[in-house]
Amino acid sequence: MDAMTSEEYTSQSKLLQEFTNVPSIEDAWVFKANSDDRSTAMFSISQPNLLADSNRKHILYSHITKTDATSLHFQWSPFPIEMTGVSVIVPSPSGSKLLIVRNGEKGAPTKLEIVYQSHVEKGIHVDQCIHGPLYTDEWFQGISWNQEETLIAYIAEAPPQSKPAFTDSGYRKKGSSEKDCNSWKGQGDWEEDWGERYSKKGRPSLFVLNIASGEVRAAQGIARSLSVGQVVWAPPSSGSQRPCALYAIRSPFEAAEAKDTLVSDGKSDSAVAARNLTASISSAFFPRFSRDGKLLAFLSAKQAVDTGAHNATDSLYKISWPSEWNMNEQVDVTEVVPVVMCPEDGSFPGLYCASMLSDPWLSDGCTMILTSAWRSTEVIISVDVLSGKVTRLTPEDSYYSWSALAIDVEYVLAVSSSPVDPPKIMYGCQVTPEGQARTWTWDAVASPLTTASNAVKSLLSHHNVKILKIRVDNPSDDLSDGGKLPFEAIFVPYKDSSHSPTVVILHAFDHVIKDELIDASKVAVVGISHGGFLTAHLIGQAPDRFIVAAARNPVCNLALMVGTSDIPDWCYMVACGTEAKQYASESPSPDLLRLFYQKSPVAHISKVKVPLLMLLGGADLRVPSSNGLQYARALRERGGEVKIMFFPEDIHEINLPRSDFESFLNIGVWFKMHMG
Repeated sequence: MDAMTSEEYTSQSKLLQEFTNVPSIEDAWVFKANSDDRSTAMFSISQPNLLADSNRKHILYSHITKTDATSLHFQWSPFPIEMTGVSVIVPSPSGSKLLIVRNGEKGAPTKLEIVYQSHVEKGIHVDQCIHGPLYTDEWFQGISWNQEETLIAYIAEAPPQSKPAFTDSGYRKKGSSEKDCNSWKGQGDWEEDWGERYSKKGRPSLFVLNIASGEVRAAQGIARSLSVGQVVWAPPSSGSQRPCALYAIRSPFEAAEAKDTLVSDGKSDSAVAARNLTASISSAFFPRFSRDGKLLAFLSAKQAVDTGAHNATDSLYKISWPSEWNMNEQVDVTEVVPVVMCPEDGSFPGLYCASMLSDPWLSDGCTMILTSAWRSTEVIISVDVLSGKVTRLTPEDSYYSWSALAIDVEYVLAVSSSPVDPPKIMYGCQVTPEGQARTWTWDAVASPLTTASNAVKSLLSHHNVKILKIRVDNPSDDLSDGGKLPFEAIFVPYKDSSHSPTVVILHAFDHVIKDELIDASKVAVVGISHGGFLTAHLIGQAPDRFIVAAARNPVCNLALMVGTSDIPDWCYMVACGTEAKQYASESPSPDLLRLFYQKSPVAHISKVKVPLLMLLGGADLRVPSSNGLQYARALRERGGEVKIMFFPEDIHEINLPRSDFESFLNIGVWFKMHMG
């Protein structure tokens, strides 16, 4: 590394460290106090610890006092409390108890702690023979207290299947001593997993903890072909692109009693098996019961599942939940918010929800609060599940993105940010100005969580944000009506952008050049995953438009990827479009392999001129590193300038704190080196 490059690394790493120090709000909860005008908010926050290559987790509290309908006061605890070794925390419905999960590592037991007021009321160590670590990701994670706060249902890794044992005499039958030192374990049958991020995890399975006894039981009646997640308790009564459904199943602490009753009556015990509630649609997830237990609402990605389209618009459904429902009773599924294929200009574009609050209901019991993408930003919306009416709650004509954190009866606690504004906490309520319609107002909350250093503020102060509305010129006939509509792009200029370098993250290039918003001779391009696929295509098919490029885990050769990826069906979608399903196979024909190659960036590699930085995760199963390495080697053979950053332990996202830091640091230095 020469002296100039070393100095650049030093300068940019200091600046990047300032951004790294800004904490992220992972979750929030609001609990009612004894007084109607008071409540308590609890925030779960995280911050990268680069030395340990992990994330620190903290808890911060604030007491909220409502002096009148629109005036609030937040009193914050002086310091956050670090939750060392904690995987996840989940308060009980009343807020009087807290579940703390400490996932075991390298065969150690999982620890579940029930905290009540000032002490640990119960500590349970769950051996790996019962289950492994709890799932804490946004998809399979599910931890749910029952309303009585006596049972907790959760998703954890099923214990591994027993492996065959052998001795010098051959196979050792069951029942022989496990302490026999003259034996060894075989590998047994291979069990398919969910691939990327889940390759080293056991099958997601449902378990229930009895808090009083400390006993953990696995739910019965779930076929091994099913993976479970997002568990919620049904009200008490006397009685992605992958297909998914809602299932109902008895608590294992009730199932044994129910089974005994059925057997004594001389009937089948089939009622204890899991019951598919949404067999009529191909997708159902994020189930949420209303507070009175009369409605079960859930999202569906059936448009994505049925068509294979990535991140297609969602729909919302509801089930009117019978107060005396039994496992054999059919329930009616009703669509509340349908798929939106071609939105009118400025109107609701459809649901695009990446997550949902654990309790998304306002006090009226029928209004849900959701965070959804609305063209180029994320907004907070309300949905009346009785009428289906959708209302945008956050300001229009704004470049800010919003995310709901928690509901406080009829108030909404949220976070708001933009590409040039650090996150800030907002508190929203409904008001009715004299002579005007009822509307939502939002107040910024002074918070120690959302402070940024002077260095960060100084850098961001030189930028602003514009939302560009771009027409689709001469659209092809095969585009849908929605695809022909104008679209939005986020433009973040630095001072006089017409003379400054520009980084294109796969968007509005021709438009900003046409309007003379940027200097067309100083443009870099960067993309991740599918964006890396497009980046590699652009530098091959438009070799004179860019002067430097960077790609993180890019798709470079579909013909190679189809046989090595955990999502081979995606390769067919990219190459074959709407006809993908009829061709999809684990053994593609020679003609299809030829088509895959022709649709890949590697087919245009001979035309690449720009210096390329490749950032690859060694544990990536989605786009295995062999894809990028093959492209980089072939480019180097042709005399191209290419630099490879390889992160052996990282998966597709390259999300380990050190790797993420080094990845973006090198992108910044690489661009500065080639753009001046």
